[in-house]
Amino acid sequence: MKDETKIVTAGRDPEGNHGIVNPPVYHASTVLYPTLADFDAIRAKRQTGERGIFYGRWGTPTTFSLEDLVCAVEGGHRCMVYPSGLAAISGALMSFLNAGDHVLVVDTVYGPTRRFCDQVATRFNIETTYYDPLIGAGIAELMRDNTRVVFVEAPGSQTFEMQDIPAIAEVAHEGGATVMMDNTWASPLYFKPFEHGVDVAIQAGTKYIVGHSDVMIGTATATREAWPALEATSRMLGQTAGPDDVYLAQRGMRTLSVRLKQHWRNGLKVAEWLLTRPEVECVMHPALPDDPGHALWKRDFLGASGLFGITLKPCPRSAVAALVDGLELFGMGASWGGYESLVLVTSPNGSRSVRPWPHEGQTVRFHIGLEDPDDLIADLAAGLDRLRAAG
Repeated sequence: MKDETKIVTAGRDPEGNHGIVNPPVYHASTVLYPTLADFDAIRAKRQTGERGIFYGRWGTPTTFSLEDLVCAVEGGHRCMVYPSGLAAISGALMSFLNAGDHVLVVDTVYGPTRRFCDQVATRFNIETTYYDPLIGAGIAELMRDNTRVVFVEAPGSQTFEMQDIPAIAEVAHEGGATVMMDNTWASPLYFKPFEHGVDVAIQAGTKYIVGHSDVMIGTATATREAWPALEATSRMLGQTAGPDDVYLAQRGMRTLSVRLKQHWRNGLKVAEWLLTRPEVECVMHPALPDDPGHALWKRDFLGASGLFGITLKPCPRSAVAALVDGLELFGMGASWGGYESLVLVTSPNGSRSVRPWPHEGQTVRFHIGLEDPDDLIADLAAGLDRLRAAG
């Protein structure tokens, strides 16, 4: 079954729901049992890891619908829903790390992931080593006897470097480590993590799964071998998401295939245009043929999203402000993945320690939404004209 069909059909059961297309929204905490025998049977089922309706925090048919939908498209054995992408990241990491363990994390990782490793994991005597995103199989030199997790993210946050995930996963598995990936940029549609050696695939569902900038949610999908550890710790941490947010995420994902195609098309058109502008030093977008990571993207990925970055030629901060402050169709915000276009001035070297960003000019991240790309280009053209006049 093709992904477009899975997105429409997975995680719903009209025949079991009076013919209604969408699964119902269960607002539930307490679940009642008619007899002690029923209560004991449910508790025994829970202890064996089987799915069931035990208590609101453990999930309802609403939760299961989203979990099944994500798992059907992304692959893996089971999926868990969290109240945010960062909750999914931290819950997954703590599921596989113990005091005294070592974790390898890509240097271009999402900033909050880095802060969790540096400020929370250290409290438990967990040591993090950051590695060059271009390291590939060379990561073997960084593996230790106590390396329990290798965390990958491609493309890299802010600067969009690609990683050779299969090569890294092979080395990690030889050393007995679990491979985790932040798969938010490509979504389950455009990167299949379990076909490339990933054990736990994490998404900030807030972005493309929801798609409408109105819900915080995260997911983590695991292989059969990794699932018990992921579920047990996440349950003990009390990770859960509200039913209305879960429902909106499920509804958003039903249109993911058509939305993401448009984000990809629009983003690439704008990125190609930005290459022609004299104010731009480089465009960081792995789907561009001249991008350093293009070969890896073409080999392993099935598409691209609307998120990419540029580096401007050196200019005063006031000139950068002239560019972004006057944009009419780009909001300035830290998120992405919604239907609207966004711009964010970034600082890569403020959040990495292994591979410094080599360019002096200001970096800017764009999320290209579902507007007409010609209108977005006209808006950016006026902005770059203002930058040149101010600089």
